[in-house]
Amino acid sequence: MPVEILLDGRRLEVREGTTLGGILGPWDSRLAVAVIRPRAAEAAETQTVLLTTTKGEVVVELLRPEPVLLFAPGGERILNLHWGDRYAAAFGPFQSDLTPARVPHQYDRGDVLLGCGGYDPARSYLIFSRMNHLADHGAAADGGVIGRVISGKGVIDRWTEGDRIEKAERVITWADRSTSFTTTDPGLPLEDGMQVVTHISALAQGYTPESIDIQIADLLEHLHLALAKGYFRVDRASSTHIRDESLPEPHIPQGEKGFRGEGTLTLRTRGPAAGAAYIYRGDVAANPSHAVIGHVVHGIELVRVAGQGDLLAFGIDPARIDFIGLRAPEAMRLAAERGLSASADNAAAGMVVVDQEPGTTLDMLAAKKVKLTTAPEEKVLAIRLSLSEAPQTCHIFREITGLSRHALGRMRLFFRFEDVVLLKAGLREGMKILPEHTPLEEVPPYTLGMTNDSRKGAGTIGVRAAPHGEFGPTSEPFEGTNLFGTLVDTGKLAGLREKDMVYVKEVP
Repeated sequence: MPVEILLDGRRLEVREGTTLGGILGPWDSRLAVAVIRPRAAEAAETQTVLLTTTKGEVVVELLRPEPVLLFAPGGERILNLHWGDRYAAAFGPFQSDLTPARVPHQYDRGDVLLGCGGYDPARSYLIFSRMNHLADHGAAADGGVIGRVISGKGVIDRWTEGDRIEKAERVITWADRSTSFTTTDPGLPLEDGMQVVTHISALAQGYTPESIDIQIADLLEHLHLALAKGYFRVDRASSTHIRDESLPEPHIPQGEKGFRGEGTLTLRTRGPAAGAAYIYRGDVAANPSHAVIGHVVHGIELVRVAGQGDLLAFGIDPARIDFIGLRAPEAMRLAAERGLSASADNAAAGMVVVDQEPGTTLDMLAAKKVKLTTAPEEKVLAIRLSLSEAPQTCHIFREITGLSRHALGRMRLFFRFEDVVLLKAGLREGMKILPEHTPLEEVPPYTLGMTNDSRKGAGTIGVRAAPHGEFGPTSEPFEGTNLFGTLVDTGKLAGLREKDMVYVKEVP
């Protein structure tokens, strides 16, 4: 007997006895998925509807039972976008029994109403308010508001000619953890009517392919870096939100605050958790310490049931664009794939991209072009960091060279003598380099060292081409030197000269 399930909104028929792993295909077993058993969906079948559209998913909370949103059993009826402007978007037409009042009403952003064209109920429309406005949409005397968008407001901004609502499904608003839960168990047996949600997709605030708001450009880069591994790590789960603290940053740029409704994605810009990413599963008032950066367009069920310690597959549109560290020909090809006009000072095969202008994803997409600066591969040194022995020094090194933001870091070679090469990067004011992993015996050749705060030259980076039993790689005594890695490309060291910009990349 076949079993019918819903996988990320798509109906599947599988054989009885099929397990979760049998429908997921290649899957990182660390990543949790949401499982909603049939009785949970029935118990929570309140007034929340998931609309699947050609631009993404929209979750609507109904204010009263309204069959027009459910279309037909299975939600298979399609509604096309009939018209749209900056204020609203209307899908239809279809027949309804409303009685138009022929008076204007005030609508808020996210309101969903039933209206009609020419005051004719035979030409009724499902209308989504894109912004606060006053209008006569041919609605009933009470204004015709039948629901509100609680997730996917970014999607309603993106609808254009040719878009359509393809499906409507009842969804849960909150769930009993005994019947709705997250799991990483591939052996979980599937039940008829079960819902499985495998990932979260978000849309950046103010982003559409046709119109790009660059106000959050720097914040979006931070989010991309924080979630670069493709998952959201739930370091904290509360009744209102889940939080990822994987990339703390006390100097994150400020952004626009806003109402934090279900599905809103924010970055904390100041305070003890600055740099943390939040996804909301309950309504919270605006806060100046939080910048709204996007909205969930798929996977709100996974947000609702996630628990502390879960890893959740996550992606945001637009995906990050970063050419630094790529060979020039590859960078030119990828730029063209992303619709960017690219120019490079030298696009030869032996050149590596070391800078890009504009520097952020949104700025590049808005400008539709990028200028690439390159350097010969001979100036790019492969290094291996000692993360377990010197975690704080490695963190500082990544920060000051730029390796924390790109695949390539940079330093200036300012002095070399005998077997010693000394380099410097921009040490941020107030950055402390406490003694860590200081040598106790002879330092092997090509060991990377950083002068710590016990000496005047704190922050200096050095490497020796020969072993030494008294002084570290920066020519400081052992107690003033933190060892934090190894130079792998030893053969390139001899070709570097004073005042050269030197580039580094990490290797395992």
